Amino acid sequence: MPRTMLSNEQWKKLSNLMIFTGRVYQKCDHRKAFEGILYRMRTGGPWRDIPDYFGDWSAIYRRFNLWSKKGILVSVFRALKNDPDLEWVFIDGTIVKAHQHCAGAATDNTQSIGKSVAVNTTKIHMAVDSYGLPIEFTLTGGEVDDSKEAINLIDLLPSCGYIIADKGYDSETIREQIRDKLSLPVIPRKQNSKVGNTDIDWCLYKYCHLVDNVFTRLKQYRGIATRYDKLQVNYESTVALGCSMIWLSMSV
Repeated sequence: MPRTMLSNEQWKKLSNLMIFTGRVYQKCDHRKAFEGILYRMRTGGPWRDIPDYFGDWSAIYRRFNLWSKKGILVSVFRALKNDPDLEWVFIDGTIVKAHQHCAGAATDNTQSIGKSVAVNTTKIHMAVDSYGLPIEFTLTGGEVDDSKEAINLIDLLPSCGYIIADKGYDSETIREQIRDKLSLPVIPRKQNSKVGNTDIDWCLYKYCHLVDNVFTRLKQYRGIATRYDKLQVNYESTVALGCSMIWLSMSV
């Protein structure tokens, strides 16, 4: 029997959230299908290689595709991040390689795949709370600079005490946006800055590794560390599912 990831308590919480947030009907085969989706995320293998124990691979893929289009897995992640500690919020981005099989989706919509270091890549822009738990993320092509996407990411954040980032986010526009949210920016200025860094709380800045820790945990799943999903909405659901597993391990 293939290894599974969910305990009875975890599945009960997940199934209740899926019913509440996404109009998913209670079915006896949902748990095995969900475990099949987790198996594919963990191993990064093709859908066709999902073991028969979880059910028919095409049925599992169709269910994942439907849940992604309806935004159910993203909604589950947002429901799980209940009462985050917003005293400190850390933001950063990481690049993941996009497999050649994920390119070429027949759609006019952007798929958040770009060229970076001569290969197809996607960038995950992440925000985590004071405990190092993911609270928001966005996807772009790998060539998009962190500071450009920061405006969209910060817009998604609730009001918090401090927003901390590295010098890649050194921009007065970003600092003003953070202050407009009634938060305080902790962003070091670059070496050629005329203002300097006398106002930076370096003790607080040292905790920036918390967002890197989340990337490390997410990239333990091979389906996240390398992007295999053609559609942005499907890869977004995969990342949201990885974030949900982090929250689930804390709450159950």
